[in-house]
Amino acid sequence: MLEPVDPGMSTTTVVALAGACAVGGAVAGALAARFIGSRSLRVARQQATAIVETAQAEALASAKGLELEAERRIAERRAQIDREIDAALAQLRQGQDALRTTQQQVDARLAALGERERRLDERDQRVNDREREASTTLERAKAALTEREAALADLRRQLEAIAGLTRDEAMQRVLDDARRDSEHEAAQLRHALLSEAERSAREQGREITLMAIQRYAGETVGESTVRTVKVPNEEIKGRLIGREGRNIRALEKATGADLLIDDTPGVIAVSCFDRVRQAIAVEALQRLVADGRVHPARIEDVVAQVRRDMEQRITKAGEEAALEADVRNLHPRVIEALGRLSFRTSYAQNVLRHSIEVAFLSQMIADQLGLDGRLARRCGLLHDLGKAMDHEMEGGHPAIGRDFLVRHGERNEAVLNAVAGHHGDIPSTTPYTPIVMAADALSGARPGARRESMEQYVKRLQQLEAIAREHAGVTEAFAVQAGREVRVIVDAGSVDDARTRAIADSIAARVEREMTFPGEIKVSVLREVRAEASAR
Repeated sequence: MLEPVDPGMSTTTVVALAGACAVGGAVAGALAARFIGSRSLRVARQQATAIVETAQAEALASAKGLELEAERRIAERRAQIDREIDAALAQLRQGQDALRTTQQQVDARLAALGERERRLDERDQRVNDREREASTTLERAKAALTEREAALADLRRQLEAIAGLTRDEAMQRVLDDARRDSEHEAAQLRHALLSEAERSAREQGREITLMAIQRYAGETVGESTVRTVKVPNEEIKGRLIGREGRNIRALEKATGADLLIDDTPGVIAVSCFDRVRQAIAVEALQRLVADGRVHPARIEDVVAQVRRDMEQRITKAGEEAALEADVRNLHPRVIEALGRLSFRTSYAQNVLRHSIEVAFLSQMIADQLGLDGRLARRCGLLHDLGKAMDHEMEGGHPAIGRDFLVRHGERNEAVLNAVAGHHGDIPSTTPYTPIVMAADALSGARPGARRESMEQYVKRLQQLEAIAREHAGVTEAFAVQAGREVRVIVDAGSVDDARTRAIADSIAARVEREMTFPGEIKVSVLREVRAEASAR
């Protein structure tokens, strides 16, 4: 079977292939004649001729078929090429149309740009014209201004000559008059605003204060600050002193307190600046007196036992205070510090009871103002915590208390600011600090809360009157209402209404800065004109 002929072959190639096939057939015939051998040469020649003819016929037929197939494929290829040429021509025509459209758009844009450029040229021409006009107008205005300044200078010289004052002197005199008028008006306005603000604040403050005081009933001061221990007889005093004073020295060394054993019958005085140590010494002394056995070893055992009991008592007092005030999540060291406050007093007022009282008053005030009462109660309970260790550290108890709380986990800024700023040592950053300040003043100023010696009381009244008399224009000053108010009388001829208010503020500021007092002191400055005449 013949292989298909490539349509790209020519007719000569096909004829050559056919001749090759014929030669092959002759060779095959010769081989067949030789193979047969026994046949005659004639038969071989006939067969060879037949084979050659058959081969030639088949070769011609195959060549004709190949030629037809080649022509068919050539026609198909030509048709395909024609189609591709048509498609390329169509794309070329589309590109020409798009190019023609783009050229039209470019022409239109160039025309628009030309029109815009023409308008810009016209606008530049108008701007140049206006600039020339403005320049001319400005030159005219400068000339007119120069003439006006010259006229004003001439007029000023005439006015200075008439008034006898220079321009600067006249301006200074006007400014001085305006300053005096403005200061007077500012003082009047300040006085009016402060009066209105004080009246409104006084009414609201009085309502909140009365409500808080009525809702809370605290105990009055009744405990004496003198600690003494009763002894059944004078013999026990000798035992407590011991041979050459060894027992009393051992007791003082173990407790850190001073024992005063004198001729006063039936009592021994215990003195110590630390009330906890004083309490330990008093209780240890009471146990030794009751037991009767007094020697250094026994003293050390009793003091150690009393100290352990005192620590438990202090912790229990702190826990009870936190429970009573409903303040939670306190560090154990903070609880212990609260318990130590039960042994501190301020003007004979127990500091722990004072802290609990401030906690409840702070909550009541905060509730009335729409703030967080629980947070205010926490601030009030912890505000005097520094007094539990202020005798052991340098600085005031507000700063000591704040540092102590920071070291033991307190992170609430309102609590820390209230503790550090309830005496005005630092600025208030939250509304709870002034609330604690008000509650602290209420707790110390309420009737029966505190007491002081007559000598300190008289000295405070004298100092209050002296501060008021030192101000210019003050003729007399009187401390009234047990030192809660100072009434100041000023000279009406030398002090006006605005100056009266300034004197009151100055006296209040000096009293706050120089004096120590519970609660608050009211400063009242009185100015009146009294005219007298006699008819005869």
